[in-house]
Amino acid sequence: MKLVFFRGTVPNFGDELNLHVWPALLPKGFLDEDESELFVGIGSIIGTQMDPKARKFVMGSGYAGYMGLPDVHDGTWDIRFVRGPQTASKLKISPDLAICDSAVLLRAMDLPDPAKDVGVAFMPHYESLERGNWAEACRLAGITLIDATEPVDKVLSQLRGAKLLITEAMHGAIVADALRTPWIGAKPIYGGHHMKWLDWAGALDIDLRMNLLKPTSVLEYYIGRTGRGGGQGKVGKISQSALAGIPNTMLTHSAARHLQRMAKLEPQLSADSNIARATERAQAAVSDFVQSRVSVS
Repeated sequence: MKLVFFRGTVPNFGDELNLHVWPALLPKGFLDEDESELFVGIGSIIGTQMDPKARKFVMGSGYAGYMGLPDVHDGTWDIRFVRGPQTASKLKISPDLAICDSAVLLRAMDLPDPAKDVGVAFMPHYESLERGNWAEACRLAGITLIDATEPVDKVLSQLRGAKLLITEAMHGAIVADALRTPWIGAKPIYGGHHMKWLDWAGALDIDLRMNLLKPTSVLEYYIGRTGRGGGQGKVGKISQSALAGIPNTMLTHSAARHLQRMAKLEPQLSADSNIARATERAQAAVSDFVQSRVSVS
């Protein structure tokens, strides 16, 4: 059974969690390279991109519209639980399967020690790191930048040590919430990343508050207004040119001041009872799945 998850040109914390969580929680040798059976784990990866003939086992994944909507009732899907009620509704499966994003299982694992002197931190979406000037904005704001492309252990340590997390990255919020670090949601600059936040929040009965994030570059400003654009496109190249130096600097300073204001907002956390219940249900689903596989073999 092969573990499948999204991997782009750079590592991304939410996706790389798969390599941290599943080898630790599943029996040794449970996962292999047999593509006739797919273990569908953490991330918004439910879609039509997977082999239609393969048997697909879903463990806390989500559907966010990035790929086509699959027919999960075609006999090749075995859904143990999904990220939230919106995914359950889209797939037309029982709402009882909307337990939580499976990153909640970090609560059942040994974790790296909390990093010291993190204080208030900001975690941009990994794409924003490429498109904007967030390292400089955080420096100006006196806020620790948590880089979603850094190794998982480092990011976990920073999230555990943070006094408060402002996050554009959904898995920043998911993991901070699981580890009981207060967080403030920042509405992703790219609108295509919005829906999945509501999916996860619905599973934990969080009254989600998403706060506007100021762009740090001409490219981010353009993407926020149009929903389109990339680093290699016309606007992306202009944003990286000397011509955009002054507006980029002005936008970065404005974003830094905005981060400072955001840090004064009331943070969020799911109820202790809700996160505990989601953890127990996710653990039970994984345990039942492993037992069913062991009994078959």
